[in-house]
Amino acid sequence: MTNIVIIGGVAGGASAAARLRRLDEQAQIIMLERGPYISFANCGLPYHIGGVIEPREELLLFTPEDMQARFNIDVRVFSEAVSIDRSRQTITVRRTDTGETYQLPYDKVVIATGSSPLRPPIPGIDSPRIRQMWTVPDADAVKKLLQDGSITRTAVIGGGFIGLEMAENLRHLGLQVSLIEAMDQVMAPLDREMALLLEKELKAKGVELTLNDAVDSFQDTGDRVTIRLKSGKQLSAQLVILAIGVRPNGQIAKEAGLDTNPRGGIVVNSRMQTSDPNIYAVGDVVQVKDLVSGDDTMIPLAGPANKQGRIAADNIAGLDSQYRGSLGTSVARVFELTAATTGANEKALQRRGLTLHKDYHRVYVSQNDHAGYYPGATRMMLKLLFSADGQQIYGAQIVGQQGVDKRIDTLATAIRLGASVQALEELELAYAPPYSSAKDPVNMAGFMAGNLLAGHTAFAPWDALEKEPNLQVLDVQETYEAEEFAIPGAINIPLGELRQRYQELDRNKPTVVFCAVGVRAHTAEGMLRSLGFTDVRLYPGGAWFYDYTHS
Repeated sequence: MTNIVIIGGVAGGASAAARLRRLDEQAQIIMLERGPYISFANCGLPYHIGGVIEPREELLLFTPEDMQARFNIDVRVFSEAVSIDRSRQTITVRRTDTGETYQLPYDKVVIATGSSPLRPPIPGIDSPRIRQMWTVPDADAVKKLLQDGSITRTAVIGGGFIGLEMAENLRHLGLQVSLIEAMDQVMAPLDREMALLLEKELKAKGVELTLNDAVDSFQDTGDRVTIRLKSGKQLSAQLVILAIGVRPNGQIAKEAGLDTNPRGGIVVNSRMQTSDPNIYAVGDVVQVKDLVSGDDTMIPLAGPANKQGRIAADNIAGLDSQYRGSLGTSVARVFELTAATTGANEKALQRRGLTLHKDYHRVYVSQNDHAGYYPGATRMMLKLLFSADGQQIYGAQIVGQQGVDKRIDTLATAIRLGASVQALEELELAYAPPYSSAKDPVNMAGFMAGNLLAGHTAFAPWDALEKEPNLQVLDVQETYEAEEFAIPGAINIPLGELRQRYQELDRNKPTVVFCAVGVRAHTAEGMLRSLGFTDVRLYPGGAWFYDYTHS
């Protein structure tokens, strides 16, 4: 009988335990969890704070009793794995409730210790009014602070997924929220111009946004915390939520002599084996391959963790399963908007030394989530990055209100299957007016990529008007549209009049063409090219996108 010890639960550990039992009814499976909960929905914690997920029990996916009854797994909560003795194949376990220690023998181990929130040594950070949101007890502590209604002003440090979700849910409770981010944008997986859509939404919903400024110190004054920033700016809050990133809990592996990376992540092969073939590791704690670049990376997401747990279990049970890498596909709601990414963003491509036009291209699509004539259509902005020859899709980002998730999933699937941009044109996707358009946004991304590769279109940068002051700016919207939102310095010639009035333009001057969202501008772009204009570019997303990124 094989003796298998799983260190940690939640996504990776619980997934490995359940899969192992399905594959091997005879194995002895012991799960160690240092806290009281083995499997909980940590992604749902911000929504529990905001009252969207009200019953606390909804967050608890499996209890120890569930795992015992359903899978015959020996679950030991309040049990921390302190060290691994690889020569004796034993684990030292400490009971966190009593302090008792004992030795636990193993044949195979799965390390699923996850990650922990960063809590840097900022002066004053130990104030009880400064909290994090990572576990159910974390949520309990914040709920307790909020329950008497005395807290009205809050601050969130960090503009990543958890920070944005916490800002939304604190606003949902009617609280004042300041969001502070050290970078010059929120949500790092997005490129700057796409993040601007979220930033406008945050401001519109009453979030006080401070970017490009980091915390220098905290000072607890009894009933509130004074937050001093590097710029000298000061803010005050009665509750502060830290959401500035995570670190892998790989210390037990490092102390056992297993290979780890400089960040403390555990190095594994494609079968999720560590440098010791009897020890596997999964989830936030492991280093994986970036599926686009092939580089080593850390991607702390629940989806990959679940798959890795299953793969480790397969290999322990004698099967041959491999984890081939991650795209970091993710999605988040920010008030009325949804933001989603998959694969590499443009910043990542440039860090790898790739150059726009020479090594990669980008196209933008601004389109409704479903047919415009069907009620309730909302706009989304899609950015697609691909190789200079169009044979590899590097990544995609989408921000919109509805239908964002299914488009990013389609693109993530296309990338994983090695599709070219031409394949996006050919995808046959379900269409009915309430759900999509006959030419889905994913198809349109393929069409635009094909047009770019064929030389039928070219995109101006989203900040072209600021970077190139000598541009000739043409707005082909109808006059009433242009009056409603005027592009700075633009010449307004409605598309229907362009053939008769193009002589009003300088055909030798670099020209950027606008319309409301880009469709008419693309038609005008082709017309001007055929009339001898030497440098014509399409502004991505039209006046709609310009408004979002410049106000």
